[in-house]
Amino acid sequence: MTVLSSAPRIVYGGDRDISVWVLEFILSQGVKPLALLLPHPAKASHAEDLLRLCDYLEKRFILYGTAFREPKGLAILEEIDPDYIIYVHFPYIVPKEVLQIPRVGVLNLHPALLPYNRGWHTPTWAILEGTPYGATLHFMSEELDTGDIIHQKELKVLPHDTADTLYQRVKHLELEVFREAWPSLLSGSPPRSPQRPTRGTFHKKTDLFSPEVQELNLDERVRVRDLINRLRALTTNCIEEAAYFTLAGKRYRVQIRIIPED
Repeated sequence: MTVLSSAPRIVYGGDRDISVWVLEFILSQGVKPLALLLPHPAKASHAEDLLRLCDYLEKRFILYGTAFREPKGLAILEEIDPDYIIYVHFPYIVPKEVLQIPRVGVLNLHPALLPYNRGWHTPTWAILEGTPYGATLHFMSEELDTGDIIHQKELKVLPHDTADTLYQRVKHLELEVFREAWPSLLSGSPPRSPQRPTRGTFHKKTDLFSPEVQELNLDERVRVRDLINRLRALTTNCIEEAAYFTLAGKRYRVQIRIIPED
């Protein structure tokens, strides 16, 4: 059991707008991260916003890509001696050497109701497989998205949700989950609820891009409900993730928009 006698020493890593919102909240609580971990510039979407919020940091405490798990990066993290390393939509695997550094633990904010939808493209698989959905703050472990749960909340998948609209909604729930869990983080002893190993689902990043998932057979007879669910699950903000059919040697992408009537 760890008891913090002062403000927590935090290393922060993340990307996407949700990581900016969470960092703004942390700063509003009077806590300044002692190092910032960012994706490689070619992969980052919100690095500039995160850098602006951490403009007080020396350059050596800003690590890009996988530098955080290389010898120089590990030495910097050990020098900081953090209570927490907090990740929000951070796109890299965290090795054992990093997991062992913080006094309390490495935390991850995940857009899913763990143990359902571990891994990638969580809104898509929640719609395709009809699994419970939500947001979870959890301890990280060596196996992806399997660590003890600190706090989570469920989000109802609506009939008109696409993967994109569901993702936009879950990000706001993630912020809510983090804010509600914050007092327990300040205590140094956040609750830990083990995940049930026999339950849940997992998908790799590449699972989405198989023809079995994306390709539409124009001659196949399917239920309208199944077709709509498939199309909305594959409607994201990235056209390469959409369903497609091929005609005369040319591929056509299909996305869907569902509008509920008042």
